[in-house]
Amino acid sequence: MLTLNKHWETIYFYLRHEYEENLSHQAIRILQMISRKEAQTISNIAAKLHLSHNTASEHIKRLIQKEFVVKERSKQDERVVIVKLTEIGQQALATHTLLDEAKLKQLGEKLSKEENELIQSAFELLAKEAHDVFSH
Repeated sequence: MLTLNKHWETIYFYLRHEYEENLSHQAIRILQMISRKEAQTISNIAAKLHLSHNTASEHIKRLIQKEFVVKERSKQDERVVIVKLTEIGQQALATHTLLDEAKLKQLGEKLSKEENELIQSAFELLAKEAHDVFSH
């Protein structure tokens, strides 16, 4: 497992999307958090990232200006403001965190069916175990 990071860095370097919009690591983490839970509050984001409410609020303001997120009042409790991804935000998140599907397809065509299945199985196992161990 110790060489996993080195291999992942190489995989990501060659198979990442090319993007024009540079986002900070913190902005990407916030977009990821919002995408994993339908309703997120600024307080929740601040707590999970160990930020002050004001700092988290500033990050959200920048993401709103880029049209990546919107704030809405909760339908269950009007006092609660939730942050949601926009379609543009979903696209930005995919571009900054997922591998380029065209590059993956090109690579997959080069590999045998067995090799593709082995890679798929390995990543499914790694994702499942990571989720089981680290999701709280």
